[in-house]
Amino acid sequence: MGIGIPNVQEAWTWYRKHLGMDVPIFEEAATAELMLPYTGGKPHDRHAILALNMQGGGGFEIWQYTSRTPVAADFDIALGDLGINICKMKCSNADEAFATLQNKGVTISPSVAKDPSGTKHFFVKDPYGNIFQIVESASIFKKTGAQTGGVYGAVIGVSDIDKSIGLYSKVLGYDVVVYDNEGSFDDLNGVSSTGETYRRVLLKHSKTRKGAFSPLLGPSQIELIQKTSSVGRKIYENRYWGDLGFIHLCFDVTDMAALKAKAAENGYAFTVDSANSFDMGEAAGHFTYIADPDGSLIEFVETHKIPIMKKIGWYLDLRKRDAKKSLPKWLLLALGLNRKKD
Repeated sequence: MGIGIPNVQEAWTWYRKHLGMDVPIFEEAATAELMLPYTGGKPHDRHAILALNMQGGGGFEIWQYTSRTPVAADFDIALGDLGINICKMKCSNADEAFATLQNKGVTISPSVAKDPSGTKHFFVKDPYGNIFQIVESASIFKKTGAQTGGVYGAVIGVSDIDKSIGLYSKVLGYDVVVYDNEGSFDDLNGVSSTGETYRRVLLKHSKTRKGAFSPLLGPSQIELIQKTSSVGRKIYENRYWGDLGFIHLCFDVTDMAALKAKAAENGYAFTVDSANSFDMGEAAGHFTYIADPDGSLIEFVETHKIPIMKKIGWYLDLRKRDAKKSLPKWLLLALGLNRKKD
């Protein structure tokens, strides 16, 4: 999950202490030269940190403009507005995680609730107004003592769920509908607006994910939410990618050429393409972007190089192995050797 924030180091400290995102994959200050369609046609300087949680799940790309002041939305973002509303994160025990995070004063749910499928969850908010849904899951890579794992997916506000499902199901492979419900929902207390009604569709994969990091990243889910009692506003209207909030949802991919063809076939051409390997200092890869029907940005990264143990210069070149074969667990666990301790 890409998160635009005003202070990258301050934010990473908060995410380490509250959400266990303490394993850095790269940290780099550079110029974002390829995102011109979303940065006003001009390159801008930024500082970014990619951090993981060894309990499994996706990472955070904590992203700060340094050549301009990042801009907040000029309205109060509400559930069902168009864009990434909420970052889903996994946990092994929702009741224990809620109690711990409630004691830290970051929960915005009155209690642990169950979604329409019966899964326990609750919501927390960071100091910058970003909302995270902590979802109970059996998919835990390694118990670390942190109350949460990493990114488990996203809640995305859309204007037409039936239209958006085409992208998330056909291109991204979220082909199982867990639930499709409409109305008001008690489990959204703390994040939904009074009197607002929604249609909610939760999607997941029918097939186990493949790739070098698949055991660590694990399964994920996408929840599409559409206001039915009002019209959602575009969260990033009149703002740049990289401004404050959830800026993109990123996927690890194994065959960028095949994905490009599939996306184009379904009407979603790449809007940004780094073409070949893009160096991010301590890591490298090929990245691309598409936009969903409402303009929410989806990033794809085909990883070429990652640091395993930076102190001794141990880096792994993934281009020299079968892209669909997972790395051995001991090697994935070795990423934890870079853990930042507070």
